[in-house]
Amino acid sequence: MAIRDHFALALNEIGTREIKGAQNNPRIVGYHQATTLRATDDETPWCASFVCWVLETCGIKSTRSAAARSFENWGQSIELENAEPGDIAVFRRGDKPWQGHVGFFVGEDGDRLLVLGGNQGDRVTISSYPKDQLLSIREV
Repeated sequence: MAIRDHFALALNEIGTREIKGAQNNPRIVGYHQATTLRATDDETPWCASFVCWVLETCGIKSTRSAAARSFENWGQSIELENAEPGDIAVFRRGDKPWQGHVGFFVGEDGDRLLVLGGNQGDRVTISSYPKDQLLSIREV
């Protein structure tokens, strides 16, 4: 199976990271410009900004929101067993109903999901998240 264009772009961004201190990584600031928030720093949470930037760069309409859970109802919901690398995974986080995380599904590892996303340890990387925090998988 060929890698989907948006997923290939996301993979190419691995390693992009925040700059500690007063400086900001212009690449991350660029991710924010794909949202209506248009944050101008790399300290503002940016997982959804990264997903929006990837999708919009590839000509796919995103939510244009910097809120991770804005993707909870974006596009078509699919079952986890039908997920393919590059589909969008939305997770709950914290105890507030608006808190969450979003990234691109990579695969499964036991009771965890592998996700390619931004603002994972202050960088773009592949990290694992508990399956029991998954809210939705959205087909791209």
